[in-house]
Amino acid sequence: MGDTTRFTIAGAGHGGKAMAAHLSLKGFEVNLYNRTPEHIAAIKARGGVELESYEGGPHGFGELNIVTSEIQEAVEAADVIMVVVPSSAHAKIARIAAPYLQDGQVVVLHPGRTCGALEFTKVIRDSGNKADVTIAEAETFIYASRSDGPALARIFRIKDAVPLAALPAHRTQDVLALINPAYPQFIDGINVLHTGLNNMGAIFHPALTLLNAGWIESTHGDFQFYIDGVTPSVARLLEVLDRERVTVASSLGIRAQTAMDWLQMAYTTTGDDLHEAIHNQPGYYGIKAPNTLNHRYIFEDVPMSLVPIASLAQRYGVSVRGMESIIRMACIIHRTDYWRRGRTLRKLGLDRLSVTELTDYVTKGPRD
Repeated sequence: MGDTTRFTIAGAGHGGKAMAAHLSLKGFEVNLYNRTPEHIAAIKARGGVELESYEGGPHGFGELNIVTSEIQEAVEAADVIMVVVPSSAHAKIARIAAPYLQDGQVVVLHPGRTCGALEFTKVIRDSGNKADVTIAEAETFIYASRSDGPALARIFRIKDAVPLAALPAHRTQDVLALINPAYPQFIDGINVLHTGLNNMGAIFHPALTLLNAGWIESTHGDFQFYIDGVTPSVARLLEVLDRERVTVASSLGIRAQTAMDWLQMAYTTTGDDLHEAIHNQPGYYGIKAPNTLNHRYIFEDVPMSLVPIASLAQRYGVSVRGMESIIRMACIIHRTDYWRRGRTLRKLGLDRLSVTELTDYVTKGPRD
């Protein structure tokens, strides 16, 4: 389709606004959806989003085709729906979009966290939609961005390569070909188990937040999250969580990237252990901690990242006592049952599948 592809961005936070403006500046027809009309009133009044960027990066006014809080209008105007909301809202987007999704449309979750595409697919099927829609997920968000105003977004960095996988995996190349004119940075992520189990936020975010809970509450996050927060003891726990994640992946026949490998790939950072590697990463200096424990690092990353990984571990016989401890701590601090709210295999309807059957499902699709 090339530049005739019509995109709808679902979500008008910092990421959604940055993506909408950038795609528009690339010459695509772009629609923006947000469920709260007040949140997009300024964008609708201006007719688009002003984008600022790093030196040499994309910048200018991104004119939008449709700015709406009506999901039907947003979905029906698109070939590709880019879902840029916290993963805790994926199921809600799937539920309200389901009546309007049509054959041939593609939905991409940015990112899926863990089991995002599996959850999205189940929700639209349970809603009664039998259309031939392809659901895909990115391993991480392509932009480092922020919102500088109601109709203003800023991009700090665009990642060079981001793995993406479709469900089923044999459609991944079709999705990559469709969005390549807009995003050549997306590469083959093998399948959604690979993208979901290479979720580094699951390792870094919840544990680091919870282990610094007292400091966050007493200072309102006035310290360097990765530099001050990652002490040798904290780093040792992060290493245990990372080994558990890699072991869960191995039980499914997947060779996941370790946190040390990821730091070296993403930032060319090395060290004798995770503590040293994190402190050798200049980009982590100056990043402040969350100013509250009511933060997505817990309410999103625990149920949508740690819980599904731990659920896979329970099903396939892997001990993940570290992860279970972090999940339990989050439940206590937030007075919330994140196991009940999270993406468990039972909730996804996959709890009876063997490893082979689960692999077949993500590779070939369901056997009708």
